[in-house]
Amino acid sequence: MKTDAEIRQQGMQALIGSLGLVEAERFLAVLSRERFDYTEWRREGLPRTELSRLAETANRASEGA
Repeated sequence: MKTDAEIRQQGMQALIGSLGLVEAERFLAVLSRERFDYTEWRREGLPRTELSRLAETANRASEGA
């Protein structure tokens, strides 16, 4: 199991890798500035994915890490 610090670091690397440094910072600023409801965000803001498909993707990603 990864530590909280490792998860934060890997998450930041993923954000920066996907969005670039400036846009990753903007994303974090928006989350901290606005009232944030994860459940609503998950329903509306993320693509709909079956749990089994999500688990497969996560397992493949962790094998490559």
